[in-house]
Amino acid sequence: MRPFAYSLLLTTAARSSLGVEVSRPRGVSPEHAKFYKAADVFTCISNPSINLSPSQINDDYCDCPDGSDEPGTSACSYLSDLSPSYASDLSSDNDSRSIALPGYYCKNKGHQPGYVPFLSVNDGVCDYDLCCDGSDEWAQVGGLKCENRCKEIGKEWRKHDEQRKKALTAAGKKRKELTAEAGRLRKQVEDRIQTLDTEIQGSVLKVKSLEAALAEAEKQERGKVVRSTGKGSKVGTLVQLAKDRIEELRESLLAVQEGRDNAVARVTELEGILSTFKTEYNPNFNDEGVKRAVRSWEDYAARDKSALTNDAQDRDLDEISKPDSETGLIKWSEWEDGEESDVDLLYNFEEYLPEAVRGWVDQKLRDLRILMIENGIIAPSKDAGAESKSLTEARDALKAAQDGQTNLQSELSGHKDDLAKDYGTDDVFRALKGQCISKDSGEYNYELCWLDKTTQKSRKGGSHTGMGNFARIDSVTVDDGVAADGKGLGSGVRVALRYENGQHCWNGPNRSTLVVLACAERDEIWKITEEEKCVYRMEVGTPAVCDAQNNNQGNNAGGGKDEL
Repeated sequence: MRPFAYSLLLTTAARSSLGVEVSRPRGVSPEHAKFYKAADVFTCISNPSINLSPSQINDDYCDCPDGSDEPGTSACSYLSDLSPSYASDLSSDNDSRSIALPGYYCKNKGHQPGYVPFLSVNDGVCDYDLCCDGSDEWAQVGGLKCENRCKEIGKEWRKHDEQRKKALTAAGKKRKELTAEAGRLRKQVEDRIQTLDTEIQGSVLKVKSLEAALAEAEKQERGKVVRSTGKGSKVGTLVQLAKDRIEELRESLLAVQEGRDNAVARVTELEGILSTFKTEYNPNFNDEGVKRAVRSWEDYAARDKSALTNDAQDRDLDEISKPDSETGLIKWSEWEDGEESDVDLLYNFEEYLPEAVRGWVDQKLRDLRILMIENGIIAPSKDAGAESKSLTEARDALKAAQDGQTNLQSELSGHKDDLAKDYGTDDVFRALKGQCISKDSGEYNYELCWLDKTTQKSRKGGSHTGMGNFARIDSVTVDDGVAADGKGLGSGVRVALRYENGQHCWNGPNRSTLVVLACAERDEIWKITEEEKCVYRMEVGTPAVCDAQNNNQGNNAGGGKDEL
């Protein structure tokens, strides 16, 4: 019997006789202690067909294919599913050959317990970040002795943990604010949809009404009596000539007025110059030319002159220069007759009828003409001229109403599509959509616009490079650390945003970005890496995912470090 096993049996027997509870083997956690309770036999955890003596536990020899007999040594650290079998292997084909335990268990009294990889046990390095009590180097290889630093490390960790908890509480409050804002924005869209439904219903009725009005206008247009293609009415021609001549004279009068005003302005300016010259010139200066000019000015100023302008006359000219449409002195519309010829005047007998029946007779005559046209009795009017103003207005009104209805339906479709989009849990990303955050990293500045795009720009100048356009909300499983300041993804399922189809990469694919999110008090880009050519990964903190992350915190239970 091995000396180590013999001493272990003696110790076990002595403690049993004294009624003391048997301690767990080195490296075994409370979670797995149940597999090591039996005092007479040990069964490999993942290979129940293999039974060993308790003395073979932690004897630095790998007896179990799953390594469960060496929880406190590195003897089984080489095991994996791909490890080859050997002749002494008594396991069945269904037995596992991967390591059954998560690692060497460190109690870390005064701090958080944790696991160290079996490969790090007695490797001559103090792994204080995982095993602050130094128990992973129990063999003191090469004289190395790892002191217990759990008190100091635990104190510092609890200090940061308190800060992380405060930050987590603040982040939770901010997420509630984001959720409330997202709900408000969603309610706006829903209210707008209801309004649009009502407006579209009214627009449909309006279009139908205008379609009927246009049909009636077109019917009236077909049935109207138009003038022949000859010279037309002599009265109408004379009226048009008179109108054109008056307009020509009005424009000429305006031009003369403008010329007179310019001449008056120049005369006034010159008189001012000469008056100043007379006042300021030196009489003792013997220059006959100057003296002669001053005398001429004095004679000119002494003469009686009429005023350059006459206010009453100017008012009369201004009134005469106004267009007839403003003065109303001549109503050309009453004299212009663009549709009736001289012969039509003779047959327009309804003008001689009493006003009470004139409209009724006119409408009946028009209806009769339209009826005869529709039944092929007479031919419709063939007018090469423009259509009537009423028909043009009816057609324009219908088109405007149809365009308005199309715009309303397009807006409604856009809002309905927006409600159907995935904005994450509680629609929280609706409150962030379009907002951007950025980070300087080396020679580049990176920008993330929520649910829009990711870009990269050189800090030396140049254009932006599109790293991807938002495609969808996804989730990924991560197993990362968390820094003392709480910045890190941690372990578990995390919300991720995928940005795809960015700018094409030379000799490569279109750029894309995976944005992995973790709970944080504020929106911040923590880290940017290029995992492969033109495929980027961003680690981002935001309060938007705090609720989703807290629901997955079970992954950290049992000794894992908290997020934030």
